[in-house]
Amino acid sequence: MDPAVVATAEVPEAEARARPARTGRAHRAAAVAALPVKASEDAWTPEELAEVRVELEAEVARLGGELLAATTAFSSLVANGGEGAGDDQVDHGAATLGREQEMTIANNARDLLEQTQRALVRMTSGAYGTCEACAGPVGKARLQAFPRVTQCVACKSRGERR
Repeated sequence: MDPAVVATAEVPEAEARARPARTGRAHRAAAVAALPVKASEDAWTPEELAEVRVELEAEVARLGGELLAATTAFSSLVANGGEGAGDDQVDHGAATLGREQEMTIANNARDLLEQTQRALVRMTSGAYGTCEACAGPVGKARLQAFPRVTQCVACKSRGERR
């Protein structure tokens, strides 16, 4: 293991906060070394973290477009919802179903977009990879599979059982 990684991992939290802020490449390298991993996992490399960041940024762009399309489709359905002479209950029901579907798609895209943006913020702040419930490591493999995740498997399982 790289001596810089070991040195960074062994620094107490209060002491790490007292250090002056780093900039540029040194800051990114320190942030990578400081990302928590499980004992059975290797530390994050700058390339691995960059790969996850690129994936998250691409997801933000994709979800932004999806949200715009869903919002536009919903607005169109709402604007055209009252048109049509002689509409019966079936027509109104179909129109309502269409609006609800577009609203659900827009809400799901908005939620995923917020989660993805939050993951990018956590990555920048150095909180990426830390479980929000127990403050332990989420797990590198878990983050590589699902980069938006904010809880370790144990905490997520506990939350789903409730």
